[in-house]
Amino acid sequence: MQSRKVSEIEPVVNKNGITGKKIYVQPEGEIVHLHLSPGAHLAAHKTPVNVAFYVLEGTATFVIGDEEQDYEQDTIVDSPKDIPHAVLNKGETDLRVLVIKMPKP
Repeated sequence: MQSRKVSEIEPVVNKNGITGKKIYVQPEGEIVHLHLSPGAHLAAHKTPVNVAFYVLEGTATFVIGDEEQDYEQDTIVDSPKDIPHAVLNKGETDLRVLVIKMPKP
């Protein structure tokens, strides 16, 4: 059995109010833990695989293609591959989101 604490994992992104940590990296997939401070946003980008976002804490604003919508804690949001997507924290509290990519890009 293997375990790790998210707090002990080195971030792959740590700027502009965003911390991203790859908490699971295997050939079959990848999971990234994103922490966005109030006002922070992850710029629109595309991925070559489908992505599922799971909102752990706070309210996330997702922009996927031409659609923009807010989602609360315990919501899963699907983002199809090759479609631009962005994540924003318009709230006044921290936002934590799991980014699940299957298969690994």
